[in-house]
Amino acid sequence: MQQRPWRYQWTHVKKSAASLEDEVRDADRVIVIDGCHDCCATKKLVGTTISPHGHIVATDLGIEKKGKAEVQFAEIERVVAAVHNTMPEE
Repeated sequence: MQQRPWRYQWTHVKKSAASLEDEVRDADRVIVIDGCHDCCATKKLVGTTISPHGHIVATDLGIEKKGKAEVQFAEIERVVAAVHNTMPEE
């Protein structure tokens, strides 16, 4: 992600809707990353002014939902690649 000129900021959806709006107010792009098709992060945005530019579902990337299992670097790389794919070409 360091090769792109944009600033990346991770925000946890357990925050209030107002806090989420404050944190992404100046963002160039908002990408929502959901763990599975329950889409908890996406649901949290309902009723806010946040309009995501992209949406990624980890299980669609072949990442198995394993609760609090140890994170695998290969899985992180797949999510990062998916985020990069949502960005416009330079």
